[in-house]
Amino acid sequence: MNSTIIIPNYNGIRYLENCLRSLEKEQAHVIVVDNGSSDGSEEMITDKFPNVEVIFFLDNTGFCRAVNAGIEAATTKYVIFLNNDTVVEEGFVRELEYVMERDERIFSASAKVISMRDRTRIDDAGDLYCALGWAFALGKDRPEREYRKSYPIFASCGAASIYRRAVFQEIGMLDENHFAYLEDVDLGYRAQIYGYRSIFAPRARVYHAGSASSGSRYNQFKTDLSAKNSVYLIYKNMPYVQMILNLPFLLAGFGIKTLFFLRRGLGGTYLKGLSKGFRLCMSKEGKRCRVPFQWKHFGAYCRIQMMLWYNMVRKFCG
Repeated sequence: MNSTIIIPNYNGIRYLENCLRSLEKEQAHVIVVDNGSSDGSEEMITDKFPNVEVIFFLDNTGFCRAVNAGIEAATTKYVIFLNNDTVVEEGFVRELEYVMERDERIFSASAKVISMRDRTRIDDAGDLYCALGWAFALGKDRPEREYRKSYPIFASCGAASIYRRAVFQEIGMLDENHFAYLEDVDLGYRAQIYGYRSIFAPRARVYHAGSASSGSRYNQFKTDLSAKNSVYLIYKNMPYVQMILNLPFLLAGFGIKTLFFLRRGLGGTYLKGLSKGFRLCMSKEGKRCRVPFQWKHFGAYCRIQMMLWYNMVRKFCG
């Protein structure tokens, strides 16, 4: 086996059994990392899936800590992150591995994530990040048939993606300061700084229910964490000169987001999240995790900046 599938789980018994059933024919080791579930997930896995390795935490340590535990336990060439509210099509692992074997500089490949509620629509076809400080999923709610070719992306979606395990030793693991949300974009950003790239793997297909842990697309938990992490993501990965260069766009982006969440009754939550993000940046832990600028990466920073501007145009022009 070349791959280990890592599934973080927190009270996801409603979806988890179907997810694990869909993996039974895949050639991969499976690790479920349970974040202190109280819904019977532990007993269900033990009784019905004896070949699945399980790592149990007593409390909810968050997506990042759970996945890191899975990476640390893995011994294969690749690791695959998979949400518990997914069902994969047969050949999922094979298709992801095939894409990774093309080039050693490919750090990750993002599967075609299709909405479980409407299997003709895309949920995520790879993630982009732009100069407004926004991360967004390509193809969201668009027809699935439009996304059949591979292409470069900024970062792979953590719901269903494969990663080259050895690269984590160079760029670092998932940043546990995130707890959850935008950790996959941060990971892709760091990989870009170090000269690696990510691509979309359209033939690896997975169906995703979405928001199984947080409960909905927009809620206080998700809004708070996403706001905090959006600030931290910039501070952590952008050199100060690049921050200044992008400042007008970033101010506009955060202003638009504030209005967006105000209209949904979550404006206060969003602003509190931003405040938490700034405090994290100024903390010892935030400063410790900041990616240090190195001149050998100057070319990569220039390429990233071009992507940030280009992706901003793509966001508004399609």
